[in-house]
Amino acid sequence: MAKTILITGATGNISSGILNNLKGSGHNLRALVRNPEKADALKKQGIDVRIGDLEKPWTLGPAFEGADTVWLLGPPGPRAPEQSSNGLWAAKQAGAKHVVRMSAVGAAFNAPTINSRLHALSDAEVAASGIPYTILKPHFFAQNLMMMAGGSIAKDGAMYVALGEGKVGIIDSRDISDFAAHVLTHPGHEGKTYTLTGPASLNMHQVAEALGKGIGKPVKYIPIPWEAAQQAMTQMGMDAWTINFLGDYMKAYSANWGDFANGEFQAVTGKAPRSMEQFARDFAAAFGKK
Repeated sequence: MAKTILITGATGNISSGILNNLKGSGHNLRALVRNPEKADALKKQGIDVRIGDLEKPWTLGPAFEGADTVWLLGPPGPRAPEQSSNGLWAAKQAGAKHVVRMSAVGAAFNAPTINSRLHALSDAEVAASGIPYTILKPHFFAQNLMMMAGGSIAKDGAMYVALGEGKVGIIDSRDISDFAAHVLTHPGHEGKTYTLTGPASLNMHQVAEALGKGIGKPVKYIPIPWEAAQQAMTQMGMDAWTINFLGDYMKAYSANWGDFANGEFQAVTGKAPRSMEQFARDFAAAFGKK
């Protein structure tokens, strides 16, 4: 039976990946965007685009009206719980039958990262909303490596990252999109929380080796202190909240807070998550392969 599925954050990588997964599925796809100028590309794909802002709850009613299933995703930031709450309330008022929310790895009230603690607030609100829900907690995104290390890899074959010898269960964000698309369109996931990881927990030396194979030249991982990373992010123009948010993760991951991988992705989708080697091959050009 065809459903009307509302995708929030529709112009971001993960939500746009969900839309690509669901095109031709027979479901009615609706995309929520804040900026009308970014709506044209989605409209050309035949997607019903609605303009609304999760920070402005009075703009959400028409976008959520008639939605059976809602994908709820907002950007990280100090107002993230407010945005999630506004989206959840709009879904409840619209009579949505299922909300799938993207949380964060390790989301808990005692997590060592502010992002995970804020997500814990929203996870609790979703669970108490009375709407059937599913929560996804993805691990470290492989695509983060493009921002953290892409330039130096292309320039001198080195990646400078403040993760020490810590290991993380890196997941390709395309797999998050694939998983979300499956949960949005298949029954039986209500009331469940999934932690999504890649196939293995890797340290940055292993990541560098995989990236080197992908671009056809050696890549070396050089750990740097947090202070050096902080200075680099400041010079890039990042705001203080974002620098602190990223610093929380770097310190926690350096202490092996993220050293785990599981089989939940394959258990639900029936396929293995993409490996770091596959990610490296697919995005070799972004890391300097000619």
